[in-house]
Amino acid sequence: MSEITIQKTKEDAASKSLQVTVPADRVRQAEAKAVRFYGQRARLPGFRPGKAPETVVRKRFSDAIRQTVLEEMIRESWEAARASEDLKPVAEPHIHNLKFEADGPIEFEFHVEVRPTIVLKKTGGFALKRQVAPVTPEGVEERLRDLQERQASWLPIEGAKPAPGQMVRVEVAPLEDGVAHTSQPYTMVLGEGRAIPDLEERIMGLRPGETVDAQVRFPDDFSDESKRGQTRQVRVTLHEVKRQELPALDDSFARGIGDFEGLDALRAALRADLEQEARRESETALRQGLVEELVRANAIEAPASMVERVVRGYAKAYEIPEAQLESFAAEFRPVAEGQVRRDLVLDAVAEANQLYATEADVDARIAELAAARNVTPAQLYASLEKANRLRELEHGVTEEKTFAFLLGQSTVEETVS
Repeated sequence: MSEITIQKTKEDAASKSLQVTVPADRVRQAEAKAVRFYGQRARLPGFRPGKAPETVVRKRFSDAIRQTVLEEMIRESWEAARASEDLKPVAEPHIHNLKFEADGPIEFEFHVEVRPTIVLKKTGGFALKRQVAPVTPEGVEERLRDLQERQASWLPIEGAKPAPGQMVRVEVAPLEDGVAHTSQPYTMVLGEGRAIPDLEERIMGLRPGETVDAQVRFPDDFSDESKRGQTRQVRVTLHEVKRQELPALDDSFARGIGDFEGLDALRAALRADLEQEARRESETALRQGLVEELVRANAIEAPASMVERVVRGYAKAYEIPEAQLESFAAEFRPVAEGQVRRDLVLDAVAEANQLYATEADVDARIAELAAARNVTPAQLYASLEKANRLRELEHGVTEEKTFAFLLGQSTVEETVS
């Protein structure tokens, strides 16, 4: 039987295009197999099960037979292509230019994204700094005020115009030729940027129960580019104004927040949280600096095909409309390029030094997380598996091992900024 032929037609550092031809005799063999499969299972009027003539089976199941043959030939071709080209795919291949005529060969093109080959020249000997921001009393008090504001009450104000910092309940309706269309209700705190400045100004000119028709202008830096600088006629109705009443910062307040003996204990807990955040941020900055050193030292490039795939992933995650894709891609492409370089260099280090997470590593991490959540490892494993997050956990363990290895190869100076 003739062999499947695979010819490379195009490639870059992270993708390959392969022209595939499945010979006609191989297609016929797959077709005969599919006909037998459907013939044995066919239930056709006038024929005993499995006894329908081949011509009848071919006619009755023509579409299904064709699809089965095509899927089988693509599967075999992909296995052959991976072996002959020593592919390391990072995603399933795309199929282009498919040709499948009766009694002829099957021809198509595989386009596959592959992991680039990275030759590491340097992975250690870098001079790095871990800068930990100090936690100040002012920072603790700011965090305490945030808690105080979240516990605040909002009390109605009667007969007064609202001011910045006060909460309003309004309705805004678009106006066309003096006719108001369907209004939208909004509740917002003035001065927080929830509404455009022109609209907030109109609201602050009203008392509860009053309505005004006004023209408002979208600022030149408005988030929706299509509305920048444009004006709209609107009808604004103010229904309610409330002022914020903050609770007293005392021991009773602290006990209401959580299991704290008093205000001093709450402040101590907030300081500990801020110190932990500072350590996490310093570790993130340290790792980012290390990655930048690795990228420069090893001249890591970001292949265009991989960058575009990451950009598409961002666009999907943020649900970007089709009309905004081009501007979104232009803005996020540098971020995607950095992400691709980071992933490539860390993966190369992990592979070169066999740092990938083992089954024992994953089990140990699950046991650690389960103990912290007061569940059994089996329960957590089942939960992660159901949420399709086991791969994410494994990747996280691999990164931890990789950074531990890399930091051990360089010097890290501890500083307080």
